[in-house]
Amino acid sequence: MTRTFSPRDFSIALALLGICGFFAVVEPKFLDSRNLSLLMTELSITATLAMGMLLVILSGHIDLSVGSGLALLSGIATVLTAKAGFPAPLSLFIGLTAGLLIWWGKGWLIVKERIPAFIVTLAGLLVFRGLFWLVIQNQTVPVVPGGQSNLYSLISTFYLPPLMGYALITVIIATLVLATLKTRRQRLSHGFEAESGESTFLRVFIAAQALVLFVVVTNQFRGIPLPAVIFGVVATSVYLLTQHTAFGRYLYAIGGNPEAALVSGIPVGRVVIGAFALMGGIVAITGFMLTSYTGNSTTDIGEWMELDAVAACVIGGVSLRGGRGTVLGVLAGALIMATLLNGMTLMSVSPEYKLVVRGSVLLLAVWMDVRLSRQS
Repeated sequence: MTRTFSPRDFSIALALLGICGFFAVVEPKFLDSRNLSLLMTELSITATLAMGMLLVILSGHIDLSVGSGLALLSGIATVLTAKAGFPAPLSLFIGLTAGLLIWWGKGWLIVKERIPAFIVTLAGLLVFRGLFWLVIQNQTVPVVPGGQSNLYSLISTFYLPPLMGYALITVIIATLVLATLKTRRQRLSHGFEAESGESTFLRVFIAAQALVLFVVVTNQFRGIPLPAVIFGVVATSVYLLTQHTAFGRYLYAIGGNPEAALVSGIPVGRVVIGAFALMGGIVAITGFMLTSYTGNSTTDIGEWMELDAVAACVIGGVSLRGGRGTVLGVLAGALIMATLLNGMTLMSVSPEYKLVVRGSVLLLAVWMDVRLSRQS
């Protein structure tokens, strides 16, 4: 059996082309190499958080506390580095460990105490924001004092040299081709549904062209930004986890039908708790990137990031009921959100209108998903 592209596969690409075309016409600086490099950094931050949200939504849950959570975890690392004098690697490790433990605890409350994820994470949104303000004492805390440089600040200021960028992208493309061919061959050998050869070639070719274009554009400024590399590692890990492990298959099964998954012997509780724990680690990593990018921890950092993460997932075809979604789709959704925010910033759009646009895009994405699901 072969599978062809559906209208949903093309709608995101057409929407992205339309958005980029609009900003390129009304704001010439949008296509400037410096702005495109900054856009890649902003995309990496949004998309990394969305990858964690994908894991949670696949299991049929949601997390509304990620914006406040990343502020708290990065705030802890920032204060330990800038005020307590801890080495940056140790501060980041403490923040990462705290994220894993806190989100494990949230998953435990959801599974063992059967408190809805909406309530647990909504409470976390408020609690984490309040704790964050206490940690930074309602002050702006720089990532490093006195304009110094350490591992924390290098997260957003380090760029790969051009030659290293080309070498890295060559390895990635070769791996992508081999993995795609292997996966298609295995599916066909077992009698499963698979893309046609033409569709597979087109998808890999477009992906390779996009990767090469990404390197060419970023090398015109300073090179591939480190946040893009971090995102690449996170996205690849999530892809392998969801598509090539039993844990990933369990996530899809639980989101599709939790009762059937439980009857089938799937350890539903452990999988859901594990998904939330991984979400906590990704929240911490996102917080480190965002704080390093802005240069300091401020009281409003991370606000509305949960909206961007959920919107990226929904735009990318992830079902809020669980059981459906892909890494590539989430990446496309995050690219749309990052492009919108970047373009509106260049146009000096006021914050209130940015919120209106972000909310409208989320609503439109859900409506389109419902309509296209009925037609497919």
